[in-house]
Amino acid sequence: MPTITSISKRIISLEQLTQKFPLVQANNEQFFPEWTENLPELTALEKQILDKYYQRYRRHRDRAELSEETVKLLLVFPLLELAGFYDEPFFVTAEAPVQIEIQDTHKILKGRIDTLIIQQEIWILIVESKRSIALTVAIPQCLAYMLGSPQPSQPLYGMVTDGDLFMFVKLMQENTEIIYDFSEPFSLLVARRHKLYQILQILKNISGVIGDRFL
Repeated sequence: MPTITSISKRIISLEQLTQKFPLVQANNEQFFPEWTENLPELTALEKQILDKYYQRYRRHRDRAELSEETVKLLLVFPLLELAGFYDEPFFVTAEAPVQIEIQDTHKILKGRIDTLIIQQEIWILIVESKRSIALTVAIPQCLAYMLGSPQPSQPLYGMVTDGDLFMFVKLMQENTEIIYDFSEPFSLLVARRHKLYQILQILKNISGVIGDRFL
C-alpha cells in the first residue's frame, strides 16, 4: 500500500522536490520570457485602479498582519479580474485536491491547494504572512501542486504571494526532464516603488499566452 504524505509537510525546499522528481532549473532567460518580454501597456484607468488597490491594501496591512483570505480579497481576486482570468476562455477552481505519485516508489504526495487553479494551467498560491512561511518554501510547494497537472507537456504557470511579495513560476516537461524557472520577487513594501503595475502586466501577458491556445 502506498504511503501518503502531505505536500505542505513533506516539501519545504527545492532540494527535497528535485530529489523526488526529475526537475531541472532552466539555464537561460529564454525559457521564461513571459515575465520580462512583450509586456502589455497599461491604460491610465488600469493604473488608477491599481493605485486604489494598493492604498487599500496598505491601509489594512499597516493595521495588522493579514490572513491569506484577506490578501485574496484585497489583491489577488481584483488582480485576476483585471487580467481577464474570470472571462472566456478561463474557468476558476478553488481548493482543488492534488495527488502526485513519486515514480519508482510507493509514496504519494497529496494536498489540497487552498487557492485557485485556472484552466489547469496557472496556479495561484497565497501564503499567510503571519505564518512566517518564506516564498522560498512556497515556491517548491507551488511546483509540487503544478506537477499534478493533467497537461504536463504544456507550459504551466504559477504565482506565489504573501501580499507583500509576489513571484511567478513556470514549469514545462521536455522529454524526460521537467524544466522550471521563476521570476525575481516583486515587492509592495515601499509605496513609491510598489510593483503592482508590473504584476498586472505579467498576469495579462500570461493570460494572453494561455488564451491563445484556445483560439
